[in-house]
Amino acid sequence: MKTFINKLNPPKALVLGFAIIILIGTFFLTLPIATVDANGLSFLDALFTATSATCVTGLIVVDTGDTFSIFGELVILFLIQIGGLGFMTFATLLFLLLGKKISLKERLLLKEAFNNVTIAGLVKLVKRILLFTALIEMIGGFILSIRFSFDMPVGKAFYFGYFHAISNFNNAGFDIVGDFKSLTEYVDDPFVVFTICALITIGGLGFIVINELYEYRGTKRLSVHTKIVLTTTFILTVGSTLLIFLFEYNNSKTIGPLSEWGKILGSLYQAVTPRTAGSNTLPIGDLTHSTLFLIIWLMFIGGGSGSTAGGIKITTFAVLVATMWCQMKGKEDVVLFRRRIVNETILKALTVTMCGMMIVVIVTIVLSLIEQRHSFMMYLFEATSAFGTAGLTMGLTPELSTGGRLLIILTMFVGRLGPLTIAFAITNRRKTEAFRHPKGKIMIG
Repeated sequence: MKTFINKLNPPKALVLGFAIIILIGTFFLTLPIATVDANGLSFLDALFTATSATCVTGLIVVDTGDTFSIFGELVILFLIQIGGLGFMTFATLLFLLLGKKISLKERLLLKEAFNNVTIAGLVKLVKRILLFTALIEMIGGFILSIRFSFDMPVGKAFYFGYFHAISNFNNAGFDIVGDFKSLTEYVDDPFVVFTICALITIGGLGFIVINELYEYRGTKRLSVHTKIVLTTTFILTVGSTLLIFLFEYNNSKTIGPLSEWGKILGSLYQAVTPRTAGSNTLPIGDLTHSTLFLIIWLMFIGGGSGSTAGGIKITTFAVLVATMWCQMKGKEDVVLFRRRIVNETILKALTVTMCGMMIVVIVTIVLSLIEQRHSFMMYLFEATSAFGTAGLTMGLTPELSTGGRLLIILTMFVGRLGPLTIAFAITNRRKTEAFRHPKGKIMIG
């Protein structure tokens, strides 16, 4: 068995590792002790929930708060934490606790898991990730617990607070409010909105970015990667908040009845959560088509590389926009923050985006063939949410047929690991070609 594992390349090891975690989680969720109903959960529903939790998506076929017992909710929370940070992070922690040396193979796995460019300093980074995660979740959980204590008993408030802090920092979006209501009752509550938005945003920046920000006081330097992530995150958040505010201003089913301050808070939360968080304070099915299409686009973009978020990633989007802009201006080089972006990065960005678009298109078409009872917008929204591990839904998820659920399970799995990781896991990669074909000129545009 050990020899077999050692022969696996990093992408194959990551795919196998996540699959094993999902199956273990599925087993525990099928136990009668995991649900309020003694009859337990069906295998398919347990598999869907375990996949959604491990892939930090948040799509659910049964309501988490009404269906699962404390044991079941803790299993889901554990899967969220492993899925968000990556099983290699926890494996490294275990090795360190046992005094085991981290081998080159394990460092390569960490490099693949964090989408890092080098293996240097990865063990130190893992230690900091665990420290950052514990600190951020503790602070977020404490603030939410204090707020929830005004609405429920203190013990339940602390449980609610830390569950939602861990879920949202890992961009999972699972909630235990019950009745599929998510956090709609707190749409204009500044403590809940600002705290959860901060948790989602920090978790979606990526651990490389968080580590650079931590070291900034000493280095006084930020990499071009970190600058792109921070700048694009700010632009997307502010721009999306403004657009949703305008699109929904007179919508009586969403922010229309709220005060001006409530409208801003509702718009902000719904602008941040498509970055693959999954929770919502506005009823998704009641949003205007303009807002829904904007959310689809945000879910497809996702968060930062090496973060708890999904999607094609912010840096991919930024590189494509910069490439388009430079081509329109007739520039030969693509430059961001006075740094030239190499062609390899541009080609990878194009590949990731095209793979993502093809997956969303195919899943949308297949869903429309399987279900045939809903609007096209619901199929497109569901497919993008699953691929971007966003977890938002217009209400289609609980009504999916067996085939639809299996399709969404596969889409969430591919979305969490990334289409390139899956492709590299099932194909043989060659670094160099034996020969190069002659150049061919094609007219574009």
